[in-house]
Amino acid sequence: MSPGLSHADHRHSPPTIDVPRNYNAAWDLIARNIETERAGKTAYIDDRGSYTFADLDERSAHVAAWLRATGIRPEQRILVCMLDSFELPSLFLGAIRAGVIPVLVNTLLVAEDYRYMLRDSRAQIAVVSEPLMGNFQGCVEEIAPLQRILSSTPGGEYEQCIDEVHPDPSVEPTIADDACFWLYSSGSTGAPKGTVHLHSSLIATAELYAKPVLGIEEGDTVFSAAKLFFAYGLGNALTFPLSVGATTVLMAERPTPQAVFRRLVEHQPTIFYGVPTLYAALLADPNLPAQNDVALRRCTSAGEALPKDLGERWSAHFGVDILDGIGSTEMLHIFLSNAPEDLEYGTTGKPVPGYTARLVGDDGQDVAPGEIGELHVAGPTSAAMYWNNRAKSRQTFLGDWTRTGDKYLRNESGYYVYCGRSDDMLKVGGIYVSPTEVESALIGHEAVLEAAVVGKADEENLIKPAAFVVLTGDNTPGEELMVALQAHVKHQLAPYKYPRWIEFVSELPKTATGKIQRFKLR
Repeated sequence: MSPGLSHADHRHSPPTIDVPRNYNAAWDLIARNIETERAGKTAYIDDRGSYTFADLDERSAHVAAWLRATGIRPEQRILVCMLDSFELPSLFLGAIRAGVIPVLVNTLLVAEDYRYMLRDSRAQIAVVSEPLMGNFQGCVEEIAPLQRILSSTPGGEYEQCIDEVHPDPSVEPTIADDACFWLYSSGSTGAPKGTVHLHSSLIATAELYAKPVLGIEEGDTVFSAAKLFFAYGLGNALTFPLSVGATTVLMAERPTPQAVFRRLVEHQPTIFYGVPTLYAALLADPNLPAQNDVALRRCTSAGEALPKDLGERWSAHFGVDILDGIGSTEMLHIFLSNAPEDLEYGTTGKPVPGYTARLVGDDGQDVAPGEIGELHVAGPTSAAMYWNNRAKSRQTFLGDWTRTGDKYLRNESGYYVYCGRSDDMLKVGGIYVSPTEVESALIGHEAVLEAAVVGKADEENLIKPAAFVVLTGDNTPGEELMVALQAHVKHQLAPYKYPRWIEFVSELPKTATGKIQRFKLR
């Protein structure tokens, strides 16, 4: 079922993608390695050990057999909330191999987020890393049709279930346009949206971006600080290396500077994928390795705009440029990017060959050169829809075009320059944060009357939440109350969403109809 795919190496010659109608994405990514001399080569290195491509094939066949034995049918969903380890790509590919749809979710959320996603996706089973199980207590009793939640830990319940079945090497006869997997995306209301991707999309990201722009090869070892549950991380650490037979380093823990440095030095990855917030933290750390201590030949950044200064400082230290780009959950991976021989720091680069971009004004027409417009993109990796959300699907997926919600201008050299969000959404560490969600958490504190949240640049020119708060009459502003409000938000929401700054004000700017004018606060 492997497709006959070809790709061109030149930046401006888009690859030809020919995915056959009868196609299973998981089997393609596995077969192109086990049906070659690479079967015995190391595919993954995680915190427990290393695993070959043959191991990945066998383990995914165990997963497929187990899912079939449970009675889960093709096109039904399983929810996956797992820290990065070999078990995650094995489960992801094994489910797709069986025609079951894995729904990858962010491991940094809170219990109510997961309850929403379980109800919305109608997942039959959830597989959850043991440290995250506390967020799923009571879900089986409360949520239908959820049947079971399995804890994934070495020697735990999930691994026992997989080990008890004989591997099933058969592959579900899916087609290229079948739903393959979901990722959840947040909208301006903060409500997550189930983004449905097709079997053909995974390999298309490798053929359009990973090979001709990133230049990934069989001899590379890759390490992504962005986790597999991100669209960005999924391509980085699964699709791209499997497409060419490269080796991938996985890390379960948070990407602190010390954790990242240890992998860069110990495993000598040649390709590193990060986000601007992390690059800033790495450069600021006194233990930053020397250029000769690492083997980097390519670095990428996505999730939010990379400040020019960060790129230049990284390049000066390591002798390797950072290829800044933009992708989205809806488009699966990067569609605008700088390239090794075509780079301008302070920009997001140019359209990846195979994608088309346009900048649209409020009137729906293309803006004039040098003017700011909303970025629309067309390409073969666009999601099919948002699950059970027709209104949002129609607003976002406009025929061939997908609205990104990002404002850009195109400079005289043809590079795209990021100018902010079309709505009030923020990106913090590459993850969308809804101001209304943070505001609601703040208002839940007894001392707060009103709140408004906007984005503010920190000392590294990276965007973080900043709050303007109107207090109730009996409360006095000050450092102690600010710390208490920050702790309150951290308790209510995922910790990265808390406001880094809080300014106490007597009133908020509003329209005549009472809507907060966030642009004035910005």
